[in-house]
Amino acid sequence: MSGLRERKKRATQEALSWAALRLAVERGVDNVLVEDIAADAGVSPRTFNNYFASKYEAIVWRELDRMVRIGDILRERPLDEPFWQSVEHAVLAIYGDDDATTPPDVKWTQGVRDLVNSASLRAEYLKADAAMARALAEAIAERLGRDVDKDMYPRVIAGTVGVACSAAQEQWMSADPPVPLGPLIREALGYLKREGEP
Repeated sequence: MSGLRERKKRATQEALSWAALRLAVERGVDNVLVEDIAADAGVSPRTFNNYFASKYEAIVWRELDRMVRIGDILRERPLDEPFWQSVEHAVLAIYGDDDATTPPDVKWTQGVRDLVNSASLRAEYLKADAAMARALAEAIAERLGRDVDKDMYPRVIAGTVGVACSAAQEQWMSADPPVPLGPLIREALGYLKREGEP
């Protein structure tokens, strides 16, 4: 029963976050109300408030969730697999390993770019960045058999992976003509792989 309940809760959280992101891209973050997001997701504003403290948190949640899921996948990788190969697999499993030549939608990409650069979201992104780095550092520490609180190495590696993903996303958002994200993620992680195994 709890498994089904957790899946339903997660589906609601994802629907709310997706609605928040989509509406913010379409209208501009300052032109979206919690009531709009809730209505778009088919729930009440009260239900929205059970999941998120603000529309900003709902928008940013998708990025935080991605890093948590990357950490979960990393934990599941075979221990005899080279570390950077495991990291690449985990990241591409979430961000997509799309080699297709179909570029992203230009209007959507511009809207996301505007949203990411929005002063209204800056504080929420900073808060999420810290949580994302911690979540990935914990997974890396487990993978390497280190203590995340006493050894800075997992935190350094998590920060580096986060920066690589951010750099790839920035390149993706500013590419003209547009390009698929998967190859950019792979390229960014390739720079880290060249540094060798931990």
